[in-house]
Amino acid sequence: MEAYPSELLLIAFVAMLAPLLAELPSGVRLPVVVLEVFLGLLIGPHVTNLASPTGMIGTLGELGLAFLLFMVGLEIDFDKIRGRPLSLAIGGWFFSFSLAMICMFIFNSIGLIETPIILAATALSTTALGILAPILRDRDELNTAFGTYLVATAAVGEFAPLVIISLLLIPTHDTFLHNLFIVTFIIFALAVANIALQMRSSPLIERLAHTMQSSGQLPVRICILLQVLLVTIAATFGLNIVLGAFTAGMVVGLTIKGNEGELLRHKLDAIGYGFLIPIFFIVAGMRFEVSALWSAPLAPLQVILLSCLLVLIRAVPLFLYKKELTPEEKVPFAFYSATGLPLILIISEIGVDSGIMPPDRASLLVSAGMVSVLLFPILAAKLRGKFVLPW
Repeated sequence: MEAYPSELLLIAFVAMLAPLLAELPSGVRLPVVVLEVFLGLLIGPHVTNLASPTGMIGTLGELGLAFLLFMVGLEIDFDKIRGRPLSLAIGGWFFSFSLAMICMFIFNSIGLIETPIILAATALSTTALGILAPILRDRDELNTAFGTYLVATAAVGEFAPLVIISLLLIPTHDTFLHNLFIVTFIIFALAVANIALQMRSSPLIERLAHTMQSSGQLPVRICILLQVLLVTIAATFGLNIVLGAFTAGMVVGLTIKGNEGELLRHKLDAIGYGFLIPIFFIVAGMRFEVSALWSAPLAPLQVILLSCLLVLIRAVPLFLYKKELTPEEKVPFAFYSATGLPLILIISEIGVDSGIMPPDRASLLVSAGMVSVLLFPILAAKLRGKFVLPW
């Protein structure tokens, strides 16, 4: 127990340092997430060994993971993306996932990238809504047609992989019982969502909103309770906790609207991105086995290949957007869609913890994810309107 205060102090310092470094004037502004992972790597057992992702630190990292998925679910605005943006996003993701499965099967067959096919394909078909939303907001593109289609693509690129890893990668029960638990959880989640929709117009919401100006903070506590409830039920049913946290975020997102809802979002942002979520990314960096990048002669080539696959896999569905995107918007759209570090981190962590994926393979995937966050948004912004596809 004596080591915890010093390690917590170091992690708190790193969590403060990351956004400070991100604000320093430079030619390229690095995302805070990348800096958190990188600084976590530096203080972790694989570099300086100043802190270890065990005990209380590991528990806080797990809480950060749950809150990150809760916030991702909260950010999805179904009223805005429903209709054609959502249908195109769903169809496009299935094309991407199918291509990812084919590519990983081929690479596994020839021994170029040996990693679990479904897990790797799921990671390669993700899109980081939590990273793209602030980028689009800063560029005043969030409410444009381009932004709407991209947000829909990112939403499906986060939700669909979460469903796959929650439903296919948790072999805690036999098939029949597992499917029964899945159906039960879905029914329960739909019931909670229906209650949330009914409460949207209820005077009770307005009365609860007044407590946010007092020490009671009742709406915030209700959100935390709902998150813990759905995470606990998901875990009890043998499902992954990420499904419970993500579902809780979507339910809360359906309920909160208007100025009071915006205030609640700000408070949840403060809890998540100000405290728990940075710890998850720092802990993920601490667990990152950097030595895996030079443990094999092909490792650098594999990272480059995986990074290119991220773009290729998310660029394939562009033929569906012939009428929705102009030719000069398609390349930036592909690069934005291929940005996927947070979920790649989550999927890699789940794979390693469950024994499905070796740590060195996970390190390759995470490295490709870091490349995607470091490079792809910058390329998308630079190429916006400058590079035109012929179709």
